[in-house]
Amino acid sequence: MHIQVGLLPFMGLAAALFSLGLYGAVSKKSAVMVLMSLEIMAVAVNLNMVALSRFTTPAAMTGQFFSVFTMVVSAAEIGLGLALILAIYRRSKSIELSTMERLKG
Repeated sequence: MHIQVGLLPFMGLAAALFSLGLYGAVSKKSAVMVLMSLEIMAVAVNLNMVALSRFTTPAAMTGQFFSVFTMVVSAAEIGLGLALILAIYRRSKSIELSTMERLKG
């Protein structure tokens, strides 16, 4: 038995993931949790790109190519973000976002 899944469930899942990531990015106090929330939002965008590519122009595979590109950029972002968090932790002994306000100016 073969079940066809349409575009709408993929879009709904991507919207739920993006909303969850946005909530985490806005509400969390830990810098690591904010980075994880940003990654959840990136996964939602990738899911949208692949699903739209699959249902509009499956032969072109443009969504898959853009998705791989955003994964590479996301990996670089996480590497840089974790390096910054580590440097801030060494200076202030905390990764809470409220303590990072002291580093301004």
